[in-house]
Amino acid sequence: MKEKKLTILMYIFDIILIITLSLMYYLNKPIQTAKILYIPKGSINQIIAQLERNHYDVNKLDTYFLRLIGSPQNGWINLKTSSNTKADFLYKLTTSKAALQKVTLIPGETTYVFLNELAKKLKLNAVTLQKEYKRQSPYSEGVFVPDTYQLPIGIHEATVIKLLLKLSLRKTKQLSYKIFGTYNEKKWFHYVALASIIQKESANSAEMPIISSVIYNRLKKGMKLQMDGTLNYGKYSHIKVTPKRIREDMSIYNTYKHKGVPKIPVCNVGFDAIKAAIFPAKTDYLYFVKSKLGTHKFACNYSTHLRNIRHATK
Repeated sequence: MKEKKLTILMYIFDIILIITLSLMYYLNKPIQTAKILYIPKGSINQIIAQLERNHYDVNKLDTYFLRLIGSPQNGWINLKTSSNTKADFLYKLTTSKAALQKVTLIPGETTYVFLNELAKKLKLNAVTLQKEYKRQSPYSEGVFVPDTYQLPIGIHEATVIKLLLKLSLRKTKQLSYKIFGTYNEKKWFHYVALASIIQKESANSAEMPIISSVIYNRLKKGMKLQMDGTLNYGKYSHIKVTPKRIREDMSIYNTYKHKGVPKIPVCNVGFDAIKAAIFPAKTDYLYFVKSKLGTHKFACNYSTHLRNIRHATK
């Protein structure tokens, strides 16, 4: 009888040993991930399922370990390294948090300038950032929605672009559905191109529907837009437009040489400019010039416009 009990105890011990060794082996297995991860809000099961969808080597067993360790942090977390043991990975999910950096894209700024500023703030490679934007973005300009974004320090270039495009598209669709009841990308970016000129030319939001009306009125009459703001594209975002520049610039943005609205937006636009592009004021204005106060004087005919110019330069 004693021998039988001893055999049973040894059998149980062997099972416990095997389970213990198996768990130790499992928890010491390496797992490869990005250094910076985004953990959505949700239950442990939902978080593990999300990580699985992102092709990380996790499974149902990890949910039980997490219930013992603690709940994962929500938001961006910094794992410090891309290679961890399974035990370290699960522990870091519950304890790590990434430092965030506020980054603001102002309405009217070009993507080229914004990405260069972003590279400096997040200590990223500016060239790689520009290349990733070209690779991922459906348009070369005007895709980002001006806003203040909280971005994790340590995130790499491809993820930054992916995140900004995702957030911008979400906000774009929200406004489009509010105005049109649907979202048509081609139609929307037609208005973005128009809005980008309005954004560059307007002194404030109140002027935007009036500037918009001038653009529509000139287009109806077959006039060239002849607006300096269209030449503040890309790296020229903050460069003063000179007569020499107007003569020598051969890009699609030179509205002194080409009729119509450039097919590619000049810059990233705020929603006030978008709404002005869709709902212009009803005016007969064809001309405007910046006054000494910084706002614009509008005119329906060229003689009045010339008089406004003289007053602005005195």
